[in-house]
Amino acid sequence: MTSYFPALITAVDPQSVAARAGIMPGDVLLALNGMPLRDVIDVSIVAAAPRLSFLVEREGQRKRLPAQRRYGEPLGLDFAEELFDGPLHVCRNACDFCFVAQMAPDLRPPLYVKDDDYRLSFLHGNYISLTNLSPADWERIAEQALSPLYVSVHATDPDVRVSLMHNPRAGEIMAQLRRLVDAGIEVHTQAVLLPGRNDGACLDRTIMDLAALYPGVRSLCVVPVGLTRWHKPTLRPFTDAEARATLEQTLAHQARLRETLGIGFVYPSDEWYLRAGEPVPPLTAYDDLLPALVENGVGMVRLFMEWWPATQARIAALGGERQTWVTGTLFAPLLRAYARRFEAETGIPAEVLAVPNAAFGETVTVTGLLAGADLLAALAATATGEVIVAPEVIFRGPEGRTLDGVTAEELGARLGKPIAVVDWEFVDWES
Repeated sequence: MTSYFPALITAVDPQSVAARAGIMPGDVLLALNGMPLRDVIDVSIVAAAPRLSFLVEREGQRKRLPAQRRYGEPLGLDFAEELFDGPLHVCRNACDFCFVAQMAPDLRPPLYVKDDDYRLSFLHGNYISLTNLSPADWERIAEQALSPLYVSVHATDPDVRVSLMHNPRAGEIMAQLRRLVDAGIEVHTQAVLLPGRNDGACLDRTIMDLAALYPGVRSLCVVPVGLTRWHKPTLRPFTDAEARATLEQTLAHQARLRETLGIGFVYPSDEWYLRAGEPVPPLTAYDDLLPALVENGVGMVRLFMEWWPATQARIAALGGERQTWVTGTLFAPLLRAYARRFEAETGIPAEVLAVPNAAFGETVTVTGLLAGADLLAALAATATGEVIVAPEVIFRGPEGRTLDGVTAEELGARLGKPIAVVDWEFVDWES
């Protein structure tokens, strides 16, 4: 007897093949063209056929609904979950620097899930370790050409990677990457650096090992470790001098690789530049990889600069005799320069409020990890302008909520002033 993985349909595009087939929100999709479906990846692959037959369950009754798909016509289905065949694959590592293990209490529950699922890597660019892949997973990645994938490497030295991740399978990383490359899978990688652990000569080796797999391995993002107030006492952040040295080391490799490979290949995250007081490179230095690398903190500042005229127009349209812009402490110095430019060009004074991170600790300086409580405390203690502008990156939870589950509307109600949410950390690349 065939086993199905029920997939609850939450919405149907009225201008789609699914709507013409008679599918309705609330139906449960069981199979497509006779094939059980494990997730939305299976759906998208099977639905590429011109003739479709949907097996759905509605009010306890199973129905087969056929349809001929027109050229360019969308499938038109939204699902309650992306994965139908059970819970996502969780991380089996015990990394010393795991950010989830350092999370503040009382945040949104999904933030405490340590996902390490290759399907989410393919769908959303989530970084995975490759340590939990089964033979069936490897087979499916190759068979369905799930490319690109995003892999947390950290170090290619087997002993160092095992010591960082506390998983004996972590030492297999180079063989695993070669396997992906041989299967035609493009891979983007990252290395989260810890001072004295995987920087210095270890970083040199990591860059050279991964560059040897180009173009299968397409990029390497180098990111400083993020430490909250709950980090292990054996860990510490980079000093400013160490940050500058690491930036110089990485850029030296980048210059060499640009000559040999034709691209930079290795990209420091923005934090290295901001900590070192160095300007971020021009857009061309990112080799057409933005915005794909933005989730690693790479290129966000450059995109902000590129799209500033459009961002300024959006903020100026909000009006007010005076505006208050909130941001994290790392980005605040640069944003103040743009606030001065904004006032000179629009006549509207704008104050930049650098919000310290009480939720995670003041060593966490990026804007996207500010909690609603952080904003509320900082704004309540400040004589703000008539217009308060907050970046969208703070409100990326479900229904536009912060990490601690608050919306901009709820914050504004508590303050007695509305908060305008604007995507200024980087404007949507498609807009």
